[in-house]
Amino acid sequence: MSFRKRNIGLSTGADRTPALKSSAQPQQSTTAAESSPGIRPSPDDGRPTTSTGSRSLDNLLAGHGGLPLGKTLLIEENGTTDFAGALLRYYAAEGVVQDQKVHVVGMPEQWGRSLPGLIGPADVADEKPDKRKRERMKIAWRYERLGEFGAGVAGSRVPAATSGDQGPSTANGDQAQQPAFCHAFDLTKRLTHPSIANITYIPLGRSNEPLFVTIHKRLQAAIAQSPSNTVHRIIIPSLLNPTLYPPETSQPDAVLPFLHSLRALMSAPSARVTAIITMPLSLFPRSSGLVRWIELLSDGVIELCPFPHSADALATSGAVTAGEEPPQGVLKTHRLPVLHERGGGSDQNIGQDWAFTLSRRKFEIKPFSLPPAEGDKDAQEGAAPGGMPKKADLEF
Repeated sequence: MSFRKRNIGLSTGADRTPALKSSAQPQQSTTAAESSPGIRPSPDDGRPTTSTGSRSLDNLLAGHGGLPLGKTLLIEENGTTDFAGALLRYYAAEGVVQDQKVHVVGMPEQWGRSLPGLIGPADVADEKPDKRKRERMKIAWRYERLGEFGAGVAGSRVPAATSGDQGPSTANGDQAQQPAFCHAFDLTKRLTHPSIANITYIPLGRSNEPLFVTIHKRLQAAIAQSPSNTVHRIIIPSLLNPTLYPPETSQPDAVLPFLHSLRALMSAPSARVTAIITMPLSLFPRSSGLVRWIELLSDGVIELCPFPHSADALATSGAVTAGEEPPQGVLKTHRLPVLHERGGGSDQNIGQDWAFTLSRRKFEIKPFSLPPAEGDKDAQEGAAPGGMPKKADLEF
């Protein structure tokens, strides 16, 4: 047998350190140049992603944790409710707080003055209700009341602060210094922020050229005139609503070219744009060919199906526990911003039913489930008081 010497030391890598540093410096500078408030990489594939203003909606969008740049989300709503309008206000308020450029199509300036008031980062707002609950679960329940007054033997059981305990506080301080990706808002209050004056309102007035051509030109000019690192948010409420749009805009040869041009504008290499469009299904049902084409031209499509406004319907709608608010409708995911050719995103949520709840502070999405069906009343009445059937009813 032949043996090799094993005592040969490996190189320390000191010669490779300058090369690694030189190669890492351009990447760090490039990342720093491309970074901007409200943008973070997708946890799924690393593409730049911004928040929709609703944390639960961010978690629903194909695992990206938000709406990727260059993507469009279409929100369809049944009935006469305005849950989609509340989501648009969350989306616009998040862009204002993040100092992003917001473009609103077809709405007056009063719409921007009704944006919900800022509460704070969404992480902090969600942790406050559960803070007391988590603190009570740190120790066993039977020792929960010990040490209440900080004296005696129980008081001596409290560990003293050491240098190792400074780690979590330091980590929390570093987290607090990082800019928030998503914020929490209160619909009962009004947002006061200097960037509200920077919201661009595009009216739907008549001109010599088609309406959608005018809208596209104004959006294109606003994006071209802004710096390259500016993030834009396009908001189009109630697309093709007859109370806002003239009748000729509902023709396929008018709206479909506009959506094609909007996709081309958002997919430009230098553009950093996201868009959310809402559409009333009570006027334009999904069975029509026009709506199907609009869905195909959108990267994400969700449908809001509110429950009827009655206590009986809410009580029997399911997905309600003792400590939760009753759901206000069902959210259906028809399409999510998944790019199969790049391997990004997950479509596991497509086709599943979710229940949504709109409260003062957040739009929450949870899995929808019906309550268990009740048993036969005749069998329940014939059962014994102990819960077991009578001996005479047993058959062998």
